[in-house]
Amino acid sequence: MGLGYWILIGGIALVSMIVSGKLKSKFNHYSKVHLRNGLSGAEIAEKMLADHGIRDVKVVSTPGMLSDHYNPKNKTVNLSEGVYSQRNASSAAVAAHECGHAVQHAQAYEWLTLRSRLVPLVSVTSGMSMWVVFGGLMLGAAAGVGLGYWIAVIGLGMMAIATLFSFITLPVEYDASNRALAWLRSKNMVTQEEYKGSKDALKWAARTYLVAAIGSLATLVYFGLQVFGGRD
Repeated sequence: MGLGYWILIGGIALVSMIVSGKLKSKFNHYSKVHLRNGLSGAEIAEKMLADHGIRDVKVVSTPGMLSDHYNPKNKTVNLSEGVYSQRNASSAAVAAHECGHAVQHAQAYEWLTLRSRLVPLVSVTSGMSMWVVFGGLMLGAAAGVGLGYWIAVIGLGMMAIATLFSFITLPVEYDASNRALAWLRSKNMVTQEEYKGSKDALKWAARTYLVAAIGSLATLVYFGLQVFGGRD
């Protein structure tokens, strides 16, 4: 690949690193803003689920930092060790956000449903797409319509699916945060200061998904230009 490829990859990696670093900094900062109500992340999650009438979702602890997620297959809200037992603005934000996904699932939120349908396909194609494109280009994809060209086009199709998935993820994540913040405020679960901290932390979490989506699109466009004749 040419210089343009390395500039692109380097730029995406740099922006991603900056945003991830800022996210960790924000969560560390707001982890020192202790909740006046004294509830842990797990207790916040259980209350939000109960308030939405969701009885079939379990709240469990999972190892790692910022490894929090909702699993629609076994209906579990998985909270990292630093969120599950902690009683601060960061843990409240994360716990409520993950429960936001559980509420989406219970209400058949259309973007989450679409994203879930793409998961099996993306899990198979995402790791292969780059290699398929590379293989096609090495066989002379841009030189003419031959075997290499069509291999590269197939790789681009795989890459496009992953890019679509990353953009579908955006409304899912933003909506979960909006649901979380609305619940935290309406139920007076946090003070004004705690609410501001929760909102800021979730804002930076959402930006990691935004950077990933833009990076995925930029990579797709770059390789599209390579395959369809725009080599540098």
